[in-house]
Amino acid sequence: MDLAFCLIKYFPFGGLQRDFLRIAELCHRQGHQIDVYTPEWVGAVPDWLNLNLLAVEGFTNHARRLSLSRKLAQAVAIKKYAAVVGFSKMPGLDLYFAADSCFAAKTEKRHFLYRWSGRYRTYMELERAVFGENSSTMILMLSENEKHLYQKYYRTQDERLFLLPPGISRDRLRPPDAALLRKELRAEIGIGETDYMVLMVGSGFKTKGADRALRALASLPEAIRVKSFFVVIGKDNFAPFRQLAKRLEISEKVIFFNGRPDITRFMVAADVLIHPAYKENTGTVLVEAIASQLPVLATDVCGYSSHIKSAKVGLVLSSPFVQERLNYLLAKMLVSKYRKIWMKNGADYVNRVDLFSMPEIATEIVIKVAKEKVSGLEKQKT
Repeated sequence: MDLAFCLIKYFPFGGLQRDFLRIAELCHRQGHQIDVYTPEWVGAVPDWLNLNLLAVEGFTNHARRLSLSRKLAQAVAIKKYAAVVGFSKMPGLDLYFAADSCFAAKTEKRHFLYRWSGRYRTYMELERAVFGENSSTMILMLSENEKHLYQKYYRTQDERLFLLPPGISRDRLRPPDAALLRKELRAEIGIGETDYMVLMVGSGFKTKGADRALRALASLPEAIRVKSFFVVIGKDNFAPFRQLAKRLEISEKVIFFNGRPDITRFMVAADVLIHPAYKENTGTVLVEAIASQLPVLATDVCGYSSHIKSAKVGLVLSSPFVQERLNYLLAKMLVSKYRKIWMKNGADYVNRVDLFSMPEIATEIVIKVAKEKVSGLEKQKT
């Protein structure tokens, strides 16, 4: 079967992008033709997919999203696909991978004049095209909380929603030589064996709460702060956060890296993963930290924060967010005697909970929907 996949942008280290590529590759391995439509592709292009770059128009994000939906509709009208799988909200999808949080819920309390803006109307139109009662799009959900929100605002039918388990890669599991990797990585980036290393991973530092984390580091008691380093890895503009670190007088304690493939090395070298996000549909990195046996400190707005609680591998801040609470909990975790218990709990959780099969299950659903669509079209012809 011919399958079309669409996303707003591909780059190697994005969470959504990794999920897309794994699902598309699994579909290919089952013998299906994969066509990808996107305005931008950064990095190597696998030889098993056909890349189609769409020239979208508009100076704003919402204008580009709307343009993308129109260009995709034109492209798939020419070539009839067994299924069109979208990783951005838009009309005409057979399946949507719900990596984005509910826009209607996020903007409910905004000023009423905001509802007249082009941004609001565009994003609501695209979201309704997927989740509205009149839509036939099947939806691959990553978060139970988001599922409830979408159903609250759009009354999306249960039979169109498929809740997936997390889908982390098994290379995030803590390796047997973790102690050696920890020692080597720390020596490589200039952090001592007895120093504290706080890690943050994820593109989009503002949304992930990098400013909150920097303030928490700066607030540490002096005896802890002089031994603490903050390592930030992801794709974003470092400049405003370097400036904040300078104002907080902790520049020499903060190390920035662009996205990179050896995240597991950093996780086994760190003492705490901090993720004080402002909003986060899932937060795959939280589950990856659990697999690496790295204690986690996160906000409860993260869809996967429930795994931290269930696994008992760290601490979760309840909403509304209070900076002083984050400051206190970070200091507490860095010197906590529970570190070995949190690590053991992480190892136990990985052995009893499915944290890996999302791509496989998603692929099964994609193929099933595609076959049903093809079968239905054949019946119409006869």
